[in-house]
Amino acid sequence: MADQCCAGKSGKTALNDPKWRRVLWIALLINAAMFAVEIAAGVAADSRALQADALDFLGDAANYAISLGVAGMALAWRARAALFKAATMLAFGLGVLGATIWGFMTGTTPHAETMGVIGFAALVANVVVALMLYRWRTGDANMRSVWICSRNDAIGNLAVLGAALGVFGTGRGWPDLVVAGIMAGLAIWGSLEVFRQARGELAAA
Repeated sequence: MADQCCAGKSGKTALNDPKWRRVLWIALLINAAMFAVEIAAGVAADSRALQADALDFLGDAANYAISLGVAGMALAWRARAALFKAATMLAFGLGVLGATIWGFMTGTTPHAETMGVIGFAALVANVVVALMLYRWRTGDANMRSVWICSRNDAIGNLAVLGAALGVFGTGRGWPDLVVAGIMAGLAIWGSLEVFRQARGELAAA
């Protein structure tokens, strides 16, 4: 039943749609490139928020690769792939949460200007990807997980820009750590959404 419902909008027919595959490939390349840029900048600027966002780009690139691999497979296999991606989202969220707690204990102050420039570039990249994926946001759990990742990334980038302003204005590192904590919460919340839908699709299959 779930398979039939998804097929009506963006499920079965979209799985082998060349446009869907092309968008995923573009999204994968954008995320891989932004990971390389942002992880280098995050380490240089000593920003937990940038490092967290960079790891998110890496995770998303892997998720897009998985989505390309299972496109066209039966609903049960797509749901299993979504469960795996949900687990990676959860692991990312917990990892960032741990790094944030450590940052509060050590009390470092990141470089606000670097955070702002790289955060804006990341926002542009994620908004482009989110807009490309928007039409497939109501598909099965596998498609939904891709959309949720992109949506969360765009929200996270806005928060990174806010953190850069906060660090610049206060001269302290706590805005960077607060945003890293928010990004961890988004990842955990998104993973629970995907877990819930994927389990329902597995039961239906």
